[in-house]
Amino acid sequence: MLESFVMTPALVVGRHTQIVGWNRLAVAVFGDFPSLPESRRTLSHLLFTETYLRELYRAGWERVAREHVGHLRVLFGRYRGDSGLAAHIGHLREVSADFARMWAEHPVARVRSRVYVLHHPVVGEMTLHGEMVKLPEESSCYGLDLFAAEPGSASEEALRKLASA
Repeated sequence: MLESFVMTPALVVGRHTQIVGWNRLAVAVFGDFPSLPESRRTLSHLLFTETYLRELYRAGWERVAREHVGHLRVLFGRYRGDSGLAAHIGHLREVSADFARMWAEHPVARVRSRVYVLHHPVVGEMTLHGEMVKLPEESSCYGLDLFAAEPGSASEEALRKLASA
């Protein structure tokens, strides 16, 4: 199913923010996370420990990171008693001062629709609209994260270039 999204970067995300599925365009846009060890292949680790993602978001990184921490708070409340999620959060608090600071601020936010301005090293600036589609309750999957560009825009052309590369 993921590969059918030819012009849409797509990820399947688990309740610990682990990336459990992806298509080729998601890798082309967001980096080679499949090469990371499975224990570090989470949205949280990518945001807080991988410098290339900070560079991809640039000035928007703080907002994206804060929204992510707020989303983790929602997951933490929804899945009370999930020792894996608690361990994931504990680990992030140890490895990232930014995460620890934001977690201590107690943000709460559901992440669904959002807009990202990305600064891609190959195609330059592009704006993508993200949508988190909740999947049925399943311990390994939380949602399907889809990203699209405005039809006819320079961002759509950038996605075309990445898709054909």
